[in-house]
Amino acid sequence: MSTAARQAFFDRTHTDDLIAFLGTSPSPYHAVASAAERLEKAGFRQVAETDAWDAVAGGRYVIRGGALIAWYVPQGAVPQTPFRVVGTHTDSPNLRVKPVPDTGSAGWRQVAVEIYGGVPLNTWLDRDLGLSGRLALRDGSSRLVQLDEPLLRVPQLAIHLDRQVNEGMKLDKQRHLTPIWGLGPVDEGSLIEYVAQRAGVDPADVAGWDLMTHDVQPASYLGRDRELLAGPRLDNLLSVHAATAALAAVAGEDLPYIPVLAAFDHEETGSESDTGAQSPLLGNVLERSVYARGGSPEDRARALAGTVCLSSDMGHAVHPNYSERHEPGHHPMPNGGPILKVNVNNRYATDGVGRAVFAAACEKAGVPWQTFVSNNAMPCGTTIGPITAARLGISTVDCGIAALSMHSARELCGADDPYLLASAVKAFLEG
Repeated sequence: MSTAARQAFFDRTHTDDLIAFLGTSPSPYHAVASAAERLEKAGFRQVAETDAWDAVAGGRYVIRGGALIAWYVPQGAVPQTPFRVVGTHTDSPNLRVKPVPDTGSAGWRQVAVEIYGGVPLNTWLDRDLGLSGRLALRDGSSRLVQLDEPLLRVPQLAIHLDRQVNEGMKLDKQRHLTPIWGLGPVDEGSLIEYVAQRAGVDPADVAGWDLMTHDVQPASYLGRDRELLAGPRLDNLLSVHAATAALAAVAGEDLPYIPVLAAFDHEETGSESDTGAQSPLLGNVLERSVYARGGSPEDRARALAGTVCLSSDMGHAVHPNYSERHEPGHHPMPNGGPILKVNVNNRYATDGVGRAVFAAACEKAGVPWQTFVSNNAMPCGTTIGPITAARLGISTVDCGIAALSMHSARELCGADDPYLLASAVKAFLEG
């Protein structure tokens, strides 16, 4: 990026707000609550899936667990008006609390955890960890809990007791990833009792929980010129934040499409849940939106035929220490703008037509963009893009921003890229 262009983003108000968003979103449940709060300020209102929906123009959103679907119906929208969907996900790899959490060994009190998603295990060693998630209560309600303090730690074995550690460390997921949180004998029930009390809930009222660990160190700018951003859960809360900001920004405009934000849960484990991209959640919302405006199955088919989805997820920047693992002709860089993600085996959903849609959005927004393709000798990850394309039969494009340390407890990207992505997403939603 040129010096002049960088100066335009020196204020970084958007990235500052992203840092705040990451801090209030340690779990998928908190992420959708944080996004909903921003949408409420833009005039959106929550609707229940169990209620009948009306045809009044304006913004609405649905929350189900760790997933959120939000959309804005402009004045004059007809039943067959197509949608512009931005697809993201709210979950990140981490350590999650087991159903029987209290455990211990050799005089240490520990918490039993399960590995969620593709975790580089060593990145969770020797970090001060908090707890977050939700408590399910006996009356059917739930309570969010966020303990932003150093409660847990997974201690690494001292080099004196493993002289070969630098020759190749191998961690056993069952034996070596159990965090400590105190001294003494195993105290059954103590963890949930402690969390419930901190959440202002009677422990006797807790019937279940979805709790996870998070690094309590906040996101921050990094580098001599503060041109980088280091933080947790950039994959993929950066995209959730960008899409939320873009949707709020276009609300109220005279649009040819109905802009939609789809923030799914459980992408990191295959999306197979009632809140994942493989669920009927998004399809049901789009269909009900058509029917609420007096549409028919024919109108639904026409609306989806003109719909385009932009699947936004983090991608890989070229790594300076491992450049041989990247495709030689495609080296995305931080602060080079959003990346178009391409894979001919449909691990990403982008095709030539989708490339044109993405390029047009970036050109309209006035932002640079890059292309990512995997090295042929390396396996390629995937996103909700191909799932959404196959499930709904809609044209889908995969994009994101370039980052290092993906899936680590702490990831790294360019500090300008969050704003550049949000600008491109806004232009896409406007059509």
